[in-house]
Amino acid sequence: MMTDEKVLIQVGHSPDPDDAFMFHALANDKIETGKYRFTHELQDIETLNQRAFNAELELTAVSLHGYAYLTDTYAICSCGASMGDQYGPMVVAREEWSIDDLRGKKIAIPGKLTTAFLTLKLLLGDDFEYEEHPFDEILNLVEQGKFDAGLIIHEGQLTYANQGLKLVVDLGKWWYEETGLPLPLGANAIRKDMGQEMMEEVTAILKRSIEYGLEHRDEALDHALKYGRDLNRGSADKFVGMYVNDWTLDFGEKGREAVALLLNKGYEAGIIPNPVKLEFIG
Repeated sequence: MMTDEKVLIQVGHSPDPDDAFMFHALANDKIETGKYRFTHELQDIETLNQRAFNAELELTAVSLHGYAYLTDTYAICSCGASMGDQYGPMVVAREEWSIDDLRGKKIAIPGKLTTAFLTLKLLLGDDFEYEEHPFDEILNLVEQGKFDAGLIIHEGQLTYANQGLKLVVDLGKWWYEETGLPLPLGANAIRKDMGQEMMEEVTAILKRSIEYGLEHRDEALDHALKYGRDLNRGSADKFVGMYVNDWTLDFGEKGREAVALLLNKGYEAGIIPNPVKLEFIG
């Protein structure tokens, strides 16, 4: 019997401008998807990390720290990465502090599986207290004095000064100074039980979506702005440029090296329990 029923691919990504920009073409039917039909679920990255443990979604954004625990069920798409090239997650406080001032302090974090948290642990070891909060509440919590400092991701990296907060350390800059490499933050993971051919076809469609956004920047930015919270168009454009670029089209050799080094350092520091075997698709 002939059937034209399409294969459903459930996609999870963050409600932030760079992910929205990346998935614009897919979400708004701008490109051909062949035999596949894509649906989209927008959730914060820590929720997506947790959902990936249940392998609920065929294609999902994950923190690279989270991916360390998911290698049995997911591979990494070679496209769709968020890389911090001499910039990245930040620790901010109400006062001008040095890194050493953070020791023993209580820091609000956006989730234990975020790459931001892994990098903070590499910087400070166990020498701080932390509590998890939604990423978009952290600046307010620090401003209100409920925490000594906050670990911020997404557009907070551009807006923290609006709330009178001071930068203590940019973890992407610190990582670059330590390693000479960009800091790999997030990736798209694809479920292995789909089989090699399907994984490669879906990854190719994802890459086409990213290419479409970069080729139709204004149009994709209009879509991304809906998820910009406090960002104006100029800031949203800057933010998208930070995290959707050549690294996003392909990790490349250097990007893959950065992922391997980060997760190996996490293992050596006892943060990640087992060595991580990486598998890239596409």
